[in-house]
Amino acid sequence: MSPGRRIMLGTGVGIAAAAAGLWFGLRRFSDADPGGVDPAIEAMFGLTLPDVAGKPVALADFRGRTVVFNFWATWCAPCIEEMPELSAMQADMAGRGVQILGIGIDSDTNIRRFAEKYPVSYPLLVASGGALEWMRALGNSQGGLPFTVVVDPAGIVRTRVLGRVSEPALRGVLEAASARPA
Repeated sequence: MSPGRRIMLGTGVGIAAAAAGLWFGLRRFSDADPGGVDPAIEAMFGLTLPDVAGKPVALADFRGRTVVFNFWATWCAPCIEEMPELSAMQADMAGRGVQILGIGIDSDTNIRRFAEKYPVSYPLLVASGGALEWMRALGNSQGGLPFTVVVDPAGIVRTRVLGRVSEPALRGVLEAASARPA
């Protein structure tokens, strides 16, 4: 094979590999993957976490609803700033099958004290040390907070937000995800 032909073949293989990598990357991080339920979402629904009172809460109980997994911490200012908006959305949209779950990345004592001072209308759950891995599996490679993932009743991820949520944008996603067919 001539050197020119080898260069062209190598270039073609490189372009094909780059295109495949881009395609897989876009599919992995798309907001609404029509291919089915993300294995990380299945894993989330397999968890049981304690609430602020120490009572175990099986996340599988929320399967079939529009679920907002909101990862937060008591020391995270943007997390705390968005909580009143999340609380209002929970109160407004509970009748449409929306369930917000605050997954606290902190000690049970800190989360319980926080909940006593600042009550919200949705469950605050205590995550163990595995929470950072759960966030990474859900698409948050930086491990930043707050991190919010919206899952529709079919278990499909509708959006992922790293950082403080925009209340109007999140409300729009929730309305679309929880819309009942006519």
